[in-house]
Amino acid sequence: MEIMTTRLGKVKARYAVAILALAAGFTPAAGAAEAPASVASDSVEARTIVEKADLVRFPSESFQVDVAITTSSANSGSEVRKYRVLSKGNSNSVVMVTEPASERGQIMLMKGRDLWIFMPDVSQPIRLALSQRLTGQVANGDLARANFAADYHSKLLRSEKIGNDDYHVLELTGVDRGVTYQKVLYWVREKDLWPYKAEFYSLSNRLLKTCKYENFKLMEGKRRPTRLVMEDALRGGEQSILDYGNMKLRDLPDKVFTKDYLKKLE
Repeated sequence: MEIMTTRLGKVKARYAVAILALAAGFTPAAGAAEAPASVASDSVEARTIVEKADLVRFPSESFQVDVAITTSSANSGSEVRKYRVLSKGNSNSVVMVTEPASERGQIMLMKGRDLWIFMPDVSQPIRLALSQRLTGQVANGDLARANFAADYHSKLLRSEKIGNDDYHVLELTGVDRGVTYQKVLYWVREKDLWPYKAEFYSLSNRLLKTCKYENFKLMEGKRRPTRLVMEDALRGGEQSILDYGNMKLRDLPDKVFTKDYLKKLE
């Protein structure tokens, strides 16, 4: 019991400390304050843009994808961690650690915006926040939930020309404090609605990190960004690169996204 308690304490510490650096703490949606009237309703055009950009990033159907995250900083070498993500409807997902081998068997389960982690040696799941750090510059919600349209009120700010292309610039404001980031500035290319880059902000409007969507390749019928480059805006030189591969549509019944089923996953 003492060993389990110590392990549980370390796990909680690992997944809790980074929230102070990344964003405001998690508040369940039921207890969150209502959004200000100024952001209570989306612009129809802005919401359509965000919905279509979501579909460029990931299919609306159930799917599986492998993600390798390489994190590096100016003061240390690089570290690679690998995950397998099962997703259904952009609201239910399972994230399984595949490397390092020492952490294999750790699984995150997301239903709606409720998130838990399951440890092989701990009997009870641990509740997590989407905004907490998973590894490097990557928050839990960056892997477990990628549903900008549902998580944010959207507002079209302006058009901006970058190189030879025109881009929509949108402001996304969190529907409550349970979302991964409280505010996002989002650049989407006008001609095909490909996501280009995003800036992620805290509740106090502090820029936390930036993300570039790169290396578009054909995956499951659509060209999608297979590389995301996240850079820390607070500490220069710290970067995480997410490489996506082996995406395939997969029939995922609802029972997959239940606590009792996770131990059956491979």
